[in-house]
Amino acid sequence: MGPATAFIFLLGIANFAIFGAVFARGHPLFARLPAASQTLGRRAAMLSEFAVLFFALLLSVRGWPGFAWAYAVYTAVNAGAAWLILNGKL
Repeated sequence: MGPATAFIFLLGIANFAIFGAVFARGHPLFARLPAASQTLGRRAAMLSEFAVLFFALLLSVRGWPGFAWAYAVYTAVNAGAAWLILNGKL
């Protein structure tokens, strides 16, 4: 496992933590949804995050370490959106 793969893995942990914090916050937009939709939305978001992480790791292991930078940008965008949501800016 190369350093790019380890970096992507650590960023993946951060992304899952970000998603968990946003969903735990209980944004008013989420609160308006029925419980079944909230559950489905959380699962779909986590599944899509897992898919992005999986393919970034797969491409990194297969000799495309540049995807570490792309995944870092993706994480930064997620962190920025989470910051806006958690601080009530959105």
